[in-house]
Amino acid sequence: MHAVSGPARAVALGGAVVLAAQAAPLLARAPGVRALWPALSGHGPPGHVALTFDDGPDGASTPRFLELLAHRKVQATFFVLGEMAQRFPDVLRQAHDAGHEIAVHGWDHRNHLLHGPGRATRAQLDRTLELVDRTVGARPRFFRPPYGVLTTAGLRAASARNLRPVLWTTWGKDWTAEATAGSVLRSVTAGAVDGGTVLLHDSDCTSARESWHATYQALPALLDWCADRDLKVGTLGDHGLPR
Repeated sequence: MHAVSGPARAVALGGAVVLAAQAAPLLARAPGVRALWPALSGHGPPGHVALTFDDGPDGASTPRFLELLAHRKVQATFFVLGEMAQRFPDVLRQAHDAGHEIAVHGWDHRNHLLHGPGRATRAQLDRTLELVDRTVGARPRFFRPPYGVLTTAGLRAASARNLRPVLWTTWGKDWTAEATAGSVLRSVTAGAVDGGTVLLHDSDCTSARESWHATYQALPALLDWCADRDLKVGTLGDHGLPR
């Protein structure tokens, strides 16, 4: 084993401190910490459910979800990736014109811990915000980082851009090849639905190929499940999150 010089140790220690500072907000994903910060998880008042979709817009799948939601007279929040919005601007406009809420998921789906503090995260948000604003003429209000990894740089960048970070209270685990309509429904309803925020995916661009089919097939049953319990399903903007 080679001895490590004083300067090398200082550099390593400095890097560890920076990484620790950058990663500190990841604690917000821990159940105990999130219980103390419920708005971050998307806990709103009872009787309402915020329905959210990540990773679109996708020309192969998102229009199917929009058609189903229109038939059920339900509006949702779509956390879009900038690179997907750039590929499918017409689908982004279709979602916005149908009354759905457009929110920011990032430019791509890279874990924000890999950006390093500062510049890359700010650039990701700015690039996505500018594209959404230019495409639909509306500026997003909410931000959900890829993988739910909320870093210090992400918090600062979001705050400076008046973006509110929101994660989720329950999810469908719908990104795997093994996901089925039944498994998606069971996963969502096993979590906090009443007064909560549901995370689903309207695209398989970062998931197992064709996995969106399980989500699409589970959605009518999920909406029925909510209706049977007198839960109103809508957007994050209508969710009444506490400040």
